[in-house]
Amino acid sequence: MKLGTKMKLKPGMLDEYKIRHNQVFPELEAEFVKAGVTDYTIWYDQDTDYLFAYVNLENTNVWNNIATTDACKRWWEYMAPLMETNPDNSPVSDNLTLAYDFII
Repeated sequence: MKLGTKMKLKPGMLDEYKIRHNQVFPELEAEFVKAGVTDYTIWYDQDTDYLFAYVNLENTNVWNNIATTDACKRWWEYMAPLMETNPDNSPVSDNLTLAYDFII
């Protein structure tokens, strides 16, 4: 299954965002493995400060449950100063609709 989402980075936070993502918590990575994540890529639009995330995974139920883990909640708290967030520190995000998928 492929999922896409967009989030918003606060202006001037891209460098710190990259630094922190190069040090993802091992416990959070383990949750991704449990969900069968095979690819998780995030792009940045410098004109709007939007982040576009793409994830390819096996189990959407397990993926959705990651948000309830301590590792994820700690990650959100760690990243909150850099992004637009909800009251629980989760990033404000919008799911994207797949418009085209080319597979060879």
